[in-house]
Formats: sequence, C-alpha cells, structure tokens
Amino acid sequence: MAWLEAIVSWGNNILWTYVLIAMLIILGLYFSIRTKFVQFRLIGDMVKLLGEGATASGDKKKKGVSSFQAFSISTASRVGTGNLAGVALAISLGGPGAVFWMWLIALIGAASAFVESTLAQIYKVKDDFGFRGGPAYYMEKGLNKRWMGILFAILITFTFGLVFNAVQTNTISLAFENSFGIDRYVFGIVISIITAIIIFGGIKRIARVAEAIVPVMAVLYLLLALYIIVVNISEIPSVIQLIVSSAFGLEEAIGGGIGAALMNGIKRGLFSNEAGMGSAPNAAATASVSHPAKQGLIQTLSVFTDTILICSATAFMIILSGVYQGSSDGIQLTQDALTTHVGDWAGILISVFIFLFAFSSVVGNYYYGETNLEFIKPDNKSLILIYRLAVVGMVMFGSIAKISIVWSLADLFMALMAVVNLIAITMLGKIAFAALKDYLDQKRAGKNPVFNPRTIGLKNTEVWDEVSKDYSTDK
Repeated sequence: MAWLEAIVSWGNNILWTYVLIAMLIILGLYFSIRTKFVQFRLIGDMVKLLGEGATASGDKKKKGVSSFQAFSISTASRVGTGNLAGVALAISLGGPGAVFWMWLIALIGAASAFVESTLAQIYKVKDDFGFRGGPAYYMEKGLNKRWMGILFAILITFTFGLVFNAVQTNTISLAFENSFGIDRYVFGIVISIITAIIIFGGIKRIARVAEAIVPVMAVLYLLLALYIIVVNISEIPSVIQLIVSSAFGLEEAIGGGIGAALMNGIKRGLFSNEAGMGSAPNAAATASVSHPAKQGLIQTLSVFTDTILICSATAFMIILSGVYQGSSDGIQLTQDALTTHVGDWAGILISVFIFLFAFSSVVGNYYYGETNLEFIKPDNKSLILIYRLAVVGMVMFGSIAKISIVWSLADLFMALMAVVNLIAITMLGKIAFAALKDYLDQKRAGKNPVFNPRTIGLKNTEVWDEVSKDYSTDK
C-alpha cells in the first residue's frame, strides 16, 4: 500500500501545487469579469428564483424536478463532512488563515459555478424521470468531444459515487462511535440498508429526500452557530482579524504560514463547495426551468450557502473555542469546539448533524454517478445495478475501515475532475455569457425569461425547442 500512497501523494503535489489552484483563481476571475460579477449583482434574483422553484414543484405538467429540488440535491452533495470535518482539518493544518482562502475560492468560484450549471441546463437531455445532463453532456454536445465526456463521466462516478461516499460514511460512523459507543459494523449495516432503499428508488425519491433534509439541517446548524456567535459577539472582530492576518502569514498559526493556509483552505474549500469541479451541474440539469440562466443563478447561491454560511459557522465556532491549537483534527476538533461552547452534550449534537450532513451527501453523490453512467451507456440496467451495489458496498466499507488514504484519493480525483471540467467550460464560456445576456435582456423588457436557443445561435440543444413552447403557452 506504500507504493499507492506515494503515487497519490506525487499526483496531488503536482496538481494542487502547480496546476489546479492557479486554474481555479485565474478562471474564476475570468468568469467573474466576463459576467460582470454575476455572483454579486444578481443575488436578489437568486433568492427570488428559489421561491419560483418551490412553487413550480407543484406543477404536475412539468417534467424533471423543481429548481428548488435541484438546488437541494446539489446543496445536499456540497453540504457534508467538508463543512464540519473538512473545515476543522483545514484549520488544524493551515491555521485560521485557511478560512480566508476558503472564502476567496467561494466568492471567485461562484462565477465558475454559474457558467457550468448554465451550460448543463442548455445541453441537458430527456430521460424517463425528466431531464439529465452535466459536464459529460456539454463536452459531447457543445465541444463535440465524446471521449472527453466519457473521461469525465468515469472520473466523477469513481470520485463521488465511491470514494467520496466512503469518506462521508467513515466520518458518520466515527462520530457515532465516539458519542454513543455504537459498533461501526452494526452502524455500517444500518446505513447501508437506508442508502439502498433510497438509491433504488430513483431520482424522484432522491429529490424528495434531499428537499426534506437539506433545509432542516442547514437551519438547525446555523441557529446553533448564531447562538454561539451572539454569545461571543465581542470577540468576532478579533476572530476576523486573526483569519485575515494568518492568511498572509503575518501571524503564525498552527501549521504556519501562507503556503499551508492557502493550500488547505482552497483544497478543503473546493471539497466542500465544488465550484468549478463539475459535480453540481449534474443536479442543475435535472431542473425544469424556463431559462438555463435561472438554474445557473440558483447553483451560484448554493456555493454561498455552503461556504460563506455553513463553513464559516463551523470555522467561527472552532476559532472562538481556541481548541484548534491542540492535537485534535477532523470531526473530533469540531466536537471538541462545540463541547467547549455548550457542554458535553455537544458531541451527541454534532453526531446528529454529521449524520444529516454526510448522509445527504451520500444521496447526492450517488445521483452524480448514475447520471454519468447513463451517459456512457444509456439504459443499461445491469451497469446501474452493479453501480448501486458498489455504492452500498463502499458505504459499508467506509463505515468500518481506517481509510486515511481515501482523503488523499478524493483530493487526487477531485483535482482531475476539476481540471477536465475547467478546460471545457473555458472553451464553452461564451455560450453561458450569451445565455446570461439573453436572460437579462428579457428581464429588462418586463418578461419572464424563456430560452430559445436560436436567439444565441444554438441548434444542437434537443430539449429547449419543446421546453420554450411549453412555457410560452403557459403564460
């Protein structure tokens, strides 16, 4: 196993040190400038569109899931161990300054999230449940490079469906073992059965589960964080000052220096919010909306929800507690921080939160793999069955195993996914920019934007001719 660790470490060093961080920042800035910082100037639209999506979910005539459900699926995948264990790991390795770089990659990367999710909507296709799509589909249909789509489909299926799910369930089982003394084998069997029941139910069941779990868990966790922040409100300015100064190596922190803070902040930030990685577009493509830019905006909001709200909540609680200067890391550090703030019962509370956060990610991650297997070989029930069984197996494996290398494997495949996707959305970016302009032009004219691909010179978007007619006749 030592040889595998050496290869993975070498690959991570090359990709994260010399390639991916530069791509994320440079392309994030490029997309921000070309969209005139869409992630900031259209926040009002994002919130309004969530309400429109929730209303649309009751419309039985529309195929696919609602905008709100698609938001919930992608947020379910984003919000997981990265928000609790990942943030703690970043702080323990890179110091408080890592939080600054998590914020930065979210603020810049939100523009990349808009572009990739808008493209996923434009190039989505029909399936038995409504729609599906994502990077593999826009690589094939937009770039005419099916080989690139297949490469991405393999990477995301392995990364999310298998490796990330093992990471998520490993964190859940450890938290429950620490808090309740539950045997990890027993817990693994239970969580595997629950996972099987949900994933064998299809995208509609996945959407309903995500729609139910995500808002509840996010609100409860943020309320707890808000309570802790209010109680310690006088210390918040000094916490923010510590984060900023540590980010630039001006003040030594555990793990020390700008390099560790930048590397761990961006790495764990990308693991958590997935902006530009190519995962969330798979959820974005399932939504039934009248214009692709609408779902692009909603997915941009999901990045902010994940990092600016939930990751920041965890970071503030950990830094305020002061326990990050000890020997704990990962989920244990988060549990220690909450215990410091609210008492010994916090370990139980974190176990409940990590179960909701991580299990919702398992559900969202599974779907990303399924839709990409459909891309590789449509309607292959045997392949889907094997994949579902493999996912359940990895959920069980993650629950019981010591898988330190899995985090490194996750980083490696996450980086490979992101590099392939960022190349594709850079080449297709002008289409997303044109779609955004079309959306804004229609809004300025007082219309509810309805997408006609011919308006921006597109012909190979099989879904949109019919969709635009449906929405036009509804008005």
